[in-house]
Amino acid sequence: MGLNDSSPGAMRNGRGLSDQWADSVVVRPRTTERHITVHKRLVLGFALSIVTLIIVTAVAVVLSIRFEDCGERRGAAGEAGPRGSGRSNGSRGDRTGERGDEEAVQPWRNSRLPGSVRPRHYDLRISVYMDNFTFSGEVSVELECLNATRFIVLHADRLEVDRVSVTAEGAGGRPANRPGGGVMRIHRHFPFPANQMYVVALHRELKPMRVYRLNMSFDAAIEDELLGFFRSAYSLQRERRFLAVTQFSPIHARKAFPCFDEPVYKATFSLTLRHDPQYLSLSNMPVDASSLSDEDGWVTNRFARTPRMSTYYLAWAVCNFTYRETQTDGGVTIRLYARPDAISSGAGDYALHITKRLLGFYEDYFKVQYSLPKLDLLAVPKHPYAAMENWGLSVFVEQKILLDAEVSSSSYQMELTMVVVHEICHQWFGDLVTPVWWEDVWLKEGFAHFFEYVGTDFLFPKWNMEKQRFLTDVLHEVMLLDGLSSSHPISQEVEQATDIDRVFDWIAYKKGAALIRMLANVMGQPLFQKGLNDYLLSHMYGNAARDDLWSKLSQAMRSEGRDINIGEMMDRWTLQMGYPVVTISKNQSEQRPTHYITITQKHFLYGEEARKNLSLQWQIPLTVAVGNESSVCVEHLIWINNRTETHRIGQMDDNTWLLGNINQTGYFRVNYDLQNWKLLIQQLHSSPQIISVGNRAGLIDDSFNLARAGYLPQGVPLQLIGYLPEETSFLPWHAASRALYQLDKLLDRTDEYRLFSDYVLKQVASRYHQMGWPSNSAGTEGSVLQASYQTEELQRELIMLACSFGNKQCHRQAVAYISDWISSNKNRIPPNIRDIVYCTGVSLMDEDVWEFIWMKFHSTNAVSEKKILLEALTCSDNTFLLNRLLNLSLSSDLVPEQDVIDVIIHVGRNPQGRNLAWKYFREKWDILNARYGEALFMNSKLIGGVTEFLNTEKELYESRSASSPT
Repeated sequence: MGLNDSSPGAMRNGRGLSDQWADSVVVRPRTTERHITVHKRLVLGFALSIVTLIIVTAVAVVLSIRFEDCGERRGAAGEAGPRGSGRSNGSRGDRTGERGDEEAVQPWRNSRLPGSVRPRHYDLRISVYMDNFTFSGEVSVELECLNATRFIVLHADRLEVDRVSVTAEGAGGRPANRPGGGVMRIHRHFPFPANQMYVVALHRELKPMRVYRLNMSFDAAIEDELLGFFRSAYSLQRERRFLAVTQFSPIHARKAFPCFDEPVYKATFSLTLRHDPQYLSLSNMPVDASSLSDEDGWVTNRFARTPRMSTYYLAWAVCNFTYRETQTDGGVTIRLYARPDAISSGAGDYALHITKRLLGFYEDYFKVQYSLPKLDLLAVPKHPYAAMENWGLSVFVEQKILLDAEVSSSSYQMELTMVVVHEICHQWFGDLVTPVWWEDVWLKEGFAHFFEYVGTDFLFPKWNMEKQRFLTDVLHEVMLLDGLSSSHPISQEVEQATDIDRVFDWIAYKKGAALIRMLANVMGQPLFQKGLNDYLLSHMYGNAARDDLWSKLSQAMRSEGRDINIGEMMDRWTLQMGYPVVTISKNQSEQRPTHYITITQKHFLYGEEARKNLSLQWQIPLTVAVGNESSVCVEHLIWINNRTETHRIGQMDDNTWLLGNINQTGYFRVNYDLQNWKLLIQQLHSSPQIISVGNRAGLIDDSFNLARAGYLPQGVPLQLIGYLPEETSFLPWHAASRALYQLDKLLDRTDEYRLFSDYVLKQVASRYHQMGWPSNSAGTEGSVLQASYQTEELQRELIMLACSFGNKQCHRQAVAYISDWISSNKNRIPPNIRDIVYCTGVSLMDEDVWEFIWMKFHSTNAVSEKKILLEALTCSDNTFLLNRLLNLSLSSDLVPEQDVIDVIIHVGRNPQGRNLAWKYFREKWDILNARYGEALFMNSKLIGGVTEFLNTEKELYESRSASSPT
């Protein structure tokens, strides 16, 4: 198209010069031969000039086209181009010399959008063809020009763009009143695959402060890759049915329509979906009353205009689901859509009920109303994540939202609850206020993860999630990762599209949540809520960065006379990797008693080699208490800013112990001198309740990890957990079991493993026999809603430890349950321990039991039951059966596609299947990569799962060799 546009212009110029010359020539009388000769020479000279001009012009055009084509080929081959600065608003940083000149001419070579124009509104029309899994679309984007430019650069990936036009708009978005109706002449338009961009090059520049309209039509496939606009399938009464749904986060809206696919380019959207009438369609907003049936019988649904939002929160779905609904006191309609059989069985009722309560909770906590007239929850058979918080249309994988009360365990219900709490929180942190760029993705994910525990406490106060389960499930887990030399700051630079997926990790989610919890405890809840309210109100329908949050929280502190610079404090925690270990010791002096303690901070890292030459420091809000065998004194808050500090606290003597980080509200580990550890261990053995349950769990976790990293002798944590037979609370047992499973992974193939397992069983035996097994109360008192939740969880933890480490009585009980089920065909196993019993039975019993579980997996309709039955099949000690399961997972429809990765991971966690899964992963990499594409590594679940238990030099070498499989 460029050639056709540019060549006529050059010819017109040529004709103009020729005509002008011809007009100046008049007919003259016959002249002499000399005059004729001169005239011929003039004509010949001028003709040569014309030819030369034409040739030069043609060469220039050809060279220009070849330069652009060459650039496109280099980009398609994977040239990344100069990197941007990672700042907001599409800025590209400082560039000089030839690179800067090239990018000024070709802004699509930058990994970030140039920022010359920004979208204000999208009119998007999509026609969906479910018979052949394709769709076609037309998008009309209202653009505001910020800086003069000849190029409109936006994102498009895997789209076949057909027609493109650009018009200049007048006031109110009307076409400009000038010749041509405001149409802008397009020089050429083309894709630039290297950066997933599409370029529209114009003949004339767009003018700043003017409004334009970009129109594009396109076609694409409804993929099977779980990204963009993808398809899924399920069976209903033996009939295979299909649905199509979007997953645009983080950078996949560009797979469904051309758009400015960066978070800062917020706009409003008007969506129209056209599809076969056997389906219904959903989107972020309700359907307008103007929706209608077409002459061909198809349905066209026009959805109401959205608020300003980022492209990755736009969503739609085409399915033939049914729904249940409820309504909040404020008039917000909540619907849960799922397979018709799931809706009729009531599997969505629980999630619907708690969503209604959660909207009210968040509105009250944040003092900001939910912004949309409706909220749909959509349960789909497969999805790359547990859920996605699209504004007004949150999408969940079925296992995270459908609950069968008759067969679901307490742990399953708790997990489901927290996923719903997380996604509803995102309607404020994420949808309403969106991070400027992906480097601060923790601003939304950290808050949502923190509020999983706060919101669940609102729903079920007796669960005590934020003060207890948060410690083991968030704080202890993420500190394991963040103590590695391979960790990274929570805020990290993101420049290329390929870098974006890696920021969605546990550091962003769990460390973000832990830092927010620490900050909330420093501020106190009233001031924390006030700061969040100001932050949300100031940035609603817009974008924010971490400094915007720090500013609002600092203002809230100053309003109460507390002059703490939150930004200065928190930058140390967010811009540095890792966390400190704080060592507390009594001052050594001849005078007794003493009033002073010495506190030091160092960067905590596993491995002495990794700790060399690191000089990171933090501003640490350290709480310290002083205690003895009968009481604990009031805690002190001490701010630690230096490497070593001395502080005065209460009076201490030789029998007084120190305890730091009260209730583990801080994000750091605490170490003590060996004498203080000895006193703490004596306290736990004599009267553990003097120390809070949170700190008992914290002492267990800190001691094991300090010993692993070389800060403590290995005997200290083992002496400490010697008190566990007297422990009556769930949380310390849970912390201990996590630490023991870490040792189990390291020792299970060593000669010392029998000594280790005997030691664990000795610690577990008395409390296990005292607690016993639960009675079968499925469908009645077995629900986690009962008051005995903590007792149930402790009982489950003890049974899991006993069966895992080989307690004979535990094995006999599990086998008896399975045998009774097979003989009676009635499952009397209590739901809360079914996963333990199923796995233990499959590992101990013969192949017939494996076949029985396989049959039950295919016959049950309960999502939660399917999940644990499939996991149980991976517990077999029979390598033939494990190999069979692995091969069936990829080569047949017997294992649902969304469960294949979980099968490989769980086989890898089985000591008998570890090498099988690792070998299978390496051999089947091409198939896995082709099937799951980009979605495979979004949560790095598969890689982490198959390598979790590898602990030999040979396996390390193999994992490094496979780190970039081909």
